[in-house]
Amino acid sequence: MALEVGIVGLPGAGKTTIFNALTRAGAQVGGYSGSSKEHVGMAEIADERLQQLAETVKAKKVTKASIRVVDVPGTGPALLGNLRQVDAILAVLDGFSPDADPSRDLETLELELLVADRDHVERRLERMTKQAKSGDAMLKKEVAVLERLLAHLDAGNTLRDWSEELPTELDPLTTKLLIPLENGPNGIDGALELELAELSDEEAEEFREGKPSALNEVVRRLSEALDLIGFFTAGEKETRAWTLRRGQTALEAAATIHTDIARGFIRCEVIRWDDLVASGSHSEASRKGLQRLEGKDYVVVDGDVVNIRFNV
Repeated sequence: MALEVGIVGLPGAGKTTIFNALTRAGAQVGGYSGSSKEHVGMAEIADERLQQLAETVKAKKVTKASIRVVDVPGTGPALLGNLRQVDAILAVLDGFSPDADPSRDLETLELELLVADRDHVERRLERMTKQAKSGDAMLKKEVAVLERLLAHLDAGNTLRDWSEELPTELDPLTTKLLIPLENGPNGIDGALELELAELSDEEAEEFREGKPSALNEVVRRLSEALDLIGFFTAGEKETRAWTLRRGQTALEAAATIHTDIARGFIRCEVIRWDDLVASGSHSEASRKGLQRLEGKDYVVVDGDVVNIRFNV
């Protein structure tokens, strides 16, 4: 399953423009008209190693790794609640208006997230209190934790200050990674990036005159904040890039590709991407002893090419 990032921003900050530039989803800008439905799209992760691998194995199809991006139509507890399952939050800040104050807007967004969490804790406390009347000891224990947690928030504290373990079902917003992104001269020009995203890769590169893509920089920041690494599957039918959190295993890599592969995991063949490129083929790399077998507990390293043997 792809990692998820939520996009938040105050009205007019350009968050849906940034969302469209990242995902090429073509979502309507400023046209929610009270709708509570979020926009969802995929942001590709550029990786120059992928094309080299594809050329080496003569792949018919090349697929980039991607991050799932969710854009909610405004703020408020109900709308922000749609982001409780994301891995990080991208806060788009207005940096182009005459009276723009990105720092002030970031504080406002952090407050909105805090209010949404307080509302969520209060609602869960009400629900758990009713269920705890059954006498269930675990429910009573959670009610006690939620009562202390609500008092903690009402005292002006945040969930980051909470010293106890949070209930696993709470999924708070304010403990997630929050990555500020200024939409303006000192950050990213969302409108320009959206225009370039609608061009072909060749046309956009020519327009940039060799300068790096600002969108690639945003995705790079997201990848660093989430501590992602890239691994590959490389075959003639398809060569593809995937993402994992640093420290995750071959079994988790298998689950990222497909749950059936993880369930039937036997072993995985591993080779460094540059060793495969230098060798020219899997068979030649194997002949040179550059390809090895690893078990499910093997910790995948950035740049690994894996071929998972499985039986379902």
